Amino acid sequence: MNSILLEAGNVYEDFEVETNVLFFKIGNHDLVIFHGRNYNIKKRMSAEQLHRLLKSSSYFHVQGGVYVNLKKISSIEDDCIYFGDKGGYAKRVRIPKRKQESIRQLLGGKVS
Repeated sequence: MNSILLEAGNVYEDFEVETNVLFFKIGNHDLVIFHGRNYNIKKRMSAEQLHRLLKSSSYFHVQGGVYVNLKKISSIEDDCIYFGDKGGYAKRVRIPKRKQESIRQLLGGKVS
């Protein structure tokens, strides 16, 4: 699944799920909320689309319905995964210590 077509009002925007999305959350009724650097987009997905997204090796399940993009993690500190510089406007997701260690192993020490 290389891209998902999203609708924002009357404007359609293509974006690459693996390169633009920092993390996503699965809500009720197959609603997925994609979090990017400067946006949050809600999209209903079919069961097949959702299944393909969840099978992607780019994403790691951290808790509940939250999946993080392993390629976009900049650091892991203070029980959080950070996307971008820690100060300022960095987005973050709180995660359990056990998941932190799993992610560090998957990334081979590429993040602090």
